[in-house]
Amino acid sequence: MHQDIVPLCAADIQDQLKKRFAYLSGGRGQDGSPVITFPDYPAFSEIPDKEFQNVMTYLTSIPSLQDAGIGFILVIDRRRDKWTSVKASVLRIAASFPANLQLVLVLRPTGFFQRTLSDIAFKFNRDDFKMKVPVIMLSSVPDLHGYIDKSQLTEDLGGTLDYCHSRWLCQRTAIESFALMVKHTAQMLQSFGTELAETELPNDVQSTSSVLCAHTEKKDKAKEDLRLALKEGHSVLESLGELQAEGSEPGVNQDQLDNQATVQRLLAQLNETEAAFDEFWAKHQQKLEQCLQLRHFEQGFREVKAILDAVCQKIATFTDIGNSLAHVEHLLRDLASFEEKSGVSVERARALSLDGEQLIENKHYAVDSIRPKCQELRHLCDQFSAEIVRRRGLLSKSLELHRRLETSLKWCDEGIYLLASQPVDKCQSQDGAEAALQEIEKFLETSAENKIQELNTIYKEYESILNQDLMEHVRKVFQKQASMEEVFHRRQASLKKLAARQTRPVQPVAPRPEALAKSPCPSPGIRRGSENSSSEGGALRRGPYRRAKSEMSESRQGRGSAGEEEESLAILRRHVMSELLDTERAYVEELLCVLEGYAAEMDNPLMAHLLSTGLHNKKDVLFGNMEEIYHFHNRIFLRELENYIDCPELVGRCFLERMEDFQIYEKYCQNKPRSESLWRQCSDCPFFQECQRKLDHKLSLDSYLLKPVQRITKYQLLLKEMLKYSKNCEGAEDLQEALSSILGILKAVNDSMHLIAITGYDGNLGDLGKLLMQGSFSVWTDHKRGHTKVKELARFKPMQRHLFLHEKAVLFCKKREENGEGYEKAPSYSYKQSLNMAAVGITENVKGDAKKFEIWYNAREEVYIVQAPTPEIKAAWVNEIRKVLTSQLQACREASQHRALEQSQSLPLPAPTSTSPSRGNSRNLKKLEERKTDPLSLEGYVSSAPLPKPPEKGKGWSKTSHSLEAPEDDGGWSSAEEQVNSSDAEEDGGLGLKKLVPGKYTVVADHEKGGPDALVVRSGDVVELVQQGDQGLWYVRDPTTGKEGWVPASSLSVQLGPSGSAQCLSSSESSPGSAVLSNSSSCSEGGQAPFSDLQG
Repeated sequence: MHQDIVPLCAADIQDQLKKRFAYLSGGRGQDGSPVITFPDYPAFSEIPDKEFQNVMTYLTSIPSLQDAGIGFILVIDRRRDKWTSVKASVLRIAASFPANLQLVLVLRPTGFFQRTLSDIAFKFNRDDFKMKVPVIMLSSVPDLHGYIDKSQLTEDLGGTLDYCHSRWLCQRTAIESFALMVKHTAQMLQSFGTELAETELPNDVQSTSSVLCAHTEKKDKAKEDLRLALKEGHSVLESLGELQAEGSEPGVNQDQLDNQATVQRLLAQLNETEAAFDEFWAKHQQKLEQCLQLRHFEQGFREVKAILDAVCQKIATFTDIGNSLAHVEHLLRDLASFEEKSGVSVERARALSLDGEQLIENKHYAVDSIRPKCQELRHLCDQFSAEIVRRRGLLSKSLELHRRLETSLKWCDEGIYLLASQPVDKCQSQDGAEAALQEIEKFLETSAENKIQELNTIYKEYESILNQDLMEHVRKVFQKQASMEEVFHRRQASLKKLAARQTRPVQPVAPRPEALAKSPCPSPGIRRGSENSSSEGGALRRGPYRRAKSEMSESRQGRGSAGEEEESLAILRRHVMSELLDTERAYVEELLCVLEGYAAEMDNPLMAHLLSTGLHNKKDVLFGNMEEIYHFHNRIFLRELENYIDCPELVGRCFLERMEDFQIYEKYCQNKPRSESLWRQCSDCPFFQECQRKLDHKLSLDSYLLKPVQRITKYQLLLKEMLKYSKNCEGAEDLQEALSSILGILKAVNDSMHLIAITGYDGNLGDLGKLLMQGSFSVWTDHKRGHTKVKELARFKPMQRHLFLHEKAVLFCKKREENGEGYEKAPSYSYKQSLNMAAVGITENVKGDAKKFEIWYNAREEVYIVQAPTPEIKAAWVNEIRKVLTSQLQACREASQHRALEQSQSLPLPAPTSTSPSRGNSRNLKKLEERKTDPLSLEGYVSSAPLPKPPEKGKGWSKTSHSLEAPEDDGGWSSAEEQVNSSDAEEDGGLGLKKLVPGKYTVVADHEKGGPDALVVRSGDVVELVQQGDQGLWYVRDPTTGKEGWVPASSLSVQLGPSGSAQCLSSSESSPGSAVLSNSSSCSEGGQAPFSDLQG
């Protein structure tokens, strides 16, 4: 009893309780004391002290505190035992019992000997049994009934109390397990409630949502644990059985009733805990949900406020009131579009404000934070609406004013047309003047509804929108109106005079008497003759007066016609200018629609789900540099064009000043094939359909992507029209130059489209200089090297080649058509060959075809016969190549003169040792005359072959046929040449004669030796070319002596006339390897190889 009592559970000592050496049957003494029975247990003495103590402690902890306080009655059954065991049991129980004892009843052994022994021993050993309670030795069970009622004793003690130890043990285990579950559940709910109470509310939507979800999951788990505990309690209660509420019944002991009450109490405790937790959770959940609503509201407020601030800033920039009717209409459409797009944000702000009001009505805990935000949102929405209304009012005023101005200008133009349409000759008659006067008066009657009445009234009425530019525009319109009215009044006065002029009556004049006296009565024929003579004489007398009057009338009519014609031209110029401005504004508006309605929407997250995967990150491919084009036209070019409204004939200057900016179209056009290809792949994307629906466009996007290409070509048409009506104006030269520049840009754009399609070129095309021309040709080849069969095939099988002429080289490419549609069908060009222009020469005319010319390389080592589609294309190419070669020749001469000047200042020049044409001298004529060099004489030709026969008289000047066959080499030919000559092109016809145009040439070297048909010439002589022969000899005529003969072509230099054209250029003093240009221009430097070998 003096040992510490440790609370135990049946589950902890279940094995010890199963031994049943002591049990609590549920019986009670007369005063309600709990009865603990120690049944007959032979091995009682062998029970370990620890087990004995645990069982005693547990059994004494079961009754209520009230019953345990009365004290326990111990019934020790030792009827089959020995006295020694009884003594040991009693002493052990007395020493280890942990609770209060009221009475100890011992059933002593029933055997005679043992009973007698127990009586004697108990008397002599009474002091050993001294305890706080009396120990009563009973001889039989009936004696026990005198102390404890039979109903409170089990059957083995002669009682009627129903007791099953195993059942009791199961009930105790279940009750204690349920009690433990209730305890843990209560602790868990208390801990969870503490956690909820200590949770701080997050400041953002995501964190609040996470906390709410986490707490909801924990709540659900706690509720599930609570449900399981209640289920367990009800199961235990059912196992205890149904008892009546009024008291105990036979067979039911007090412990069972106590157990049932305990379970019911635990269940009630659980129900109370659940109710309290549900109430607490409802408040916590409401607070979290309100917090989440608040965070959503705050996040929406921040987003909407940022959008509304941006919208307000954007609308604050809408200060432009327009400078024309079309401009104001465009601004009104922009404002309507802006209002429509911003309306979504405004509606969202109003909806958010209503959500905030709803939160306030629902008694949100953060009313003080929500109400100011709702007020601010309403204020921003009202401010936006008011500003839209104000801006629309200003633009409506501006629209009204510009309509009045447009009406006045249109009325003025119609008046000018009316004046211009009245022919002056018809107005000279009274009827014509009256008709014209009626037209004018009828037109003036429309002035009240068309013209501006008072300038000050306009200023006062539209004061809110008038700025300096608009006031100036109004003033100019008013001045134009006044000027036009003044012209009308002058014409009206003039016509009134013409209409009021009366025809002078014809008065008869009698002949003078002396004339009648001298003239006898003639015959009828003579009289008619005299009358005719008289009429002629009158006509002669009236001639000077009538002639003077006619001249005055014609002069006056001429001045009037010229003035009216100029006025008509001015009207036409204004109409062209109006068309230019109107189409420019429409163009800018269309670009803006595309950029805002399509390009910007590709970055809109709300439209992202409509985009196909092929369009992701492809905005730059689809739209190119359209945004750059839009900014140029909207911010710069359109505004500058508007400065020329009153002087349209000077608009060419605007184009010239911005000509470099138009280069942006080249970049757009180069990207157009990629854009077209992407569009064809993704044209059925729902994104484009949705954008087209929003914009209300009848045409799809590809039509608008073509607008920049159409616009750049439209300018040259408008400039041509303006130039047509501005021939004698101040800005005619600027218009012509602007037209040429625009055409040049179009050509550059077209050329660049072809240039970017070249494939297979290893170098940088930019190193070749500016692209001058490009086009498709039929090409034959003829090389000194190569197999004879290949050279023969070359004359009949042309190759289809696309040539690109650069400043430094000419490229030969093969055109390859691609499959597809639209831009996907655009050709590509496979690079084949390039020739350095420094080693190129040309022959302008090839026998038999006016469309052919020759391009040869390295002194005719390689010859390419080129056939153009038309003679005009051939002439353009020849002229362009001639310009390149002439500029190179001039550069060579300047370099040679510079070197000669440096050498003359240091050392004397040695005499030339070579007579080869390639070692000739190309310095100026003065130095040639001083040095008397003879780079090439006729002897070199005569030694190998006789001189050609002189041309027959009367045959004209023609070029002898040239053989395209070069001397054959034994060294064979390369595979590259074989590929060229085996082209699968179609065969062409033979070569015919082609007459050459004669020209004058200057002799640059003396020529004295030669055959009988050779012509002796001196350096500086001028000769005329008669015929171009073989072997580098030309048949010429000396115009001073009339003599004709053969001279080396290398001894002649072109004599450039005013036109700058040349029939032959030779550089006799150029560097080695220079070639002669027959009927063309050339400057070649020897030793330079082509860029690459010819490829098949």
